[in-house]
Amino acid sequence: MDATIYHNPKCSTSRKALQALRDAGIEPTVVRYLDEPYTREQLVKLFADAGLAPSQAVRKREALYKELDLASATDDEILDAMVAHPILVERPIVVTDKGTRIPRPFEKLDEIL
Repeated sequence: MDATIYHNPKCSTSRKALQALRDAGIEPTVVRYLDEPYTREQLVKLFADAGLAPSQAVRKREALYKELDLASATDDEILDAMVAHPILVERPIVVTDKGTRIPRPFEKLDEIL
């Protein structure tokens, strides 16, 4: 099975998801999105594939979320902020042949393995 994980090695959930993929016998393509930032088109596709709106995939606990007043922003404004500040994107995003998920809660990963 082909898989890609948009990974932040500092995030425990992201590390756990990467290990779960490997434990399932999958060696995913690892994209360190803080080093290789997302494009707007990538995010639009990833969120559509996951069935999420940008407002559902933004890290609301990130200090920048409050600083940029994203609670009152449109989805387009949130996307712009995510492209400019990839730390705002909830992590990890996992893509397999079976679908795309942000495994929060973590059990959502099982849906695409």
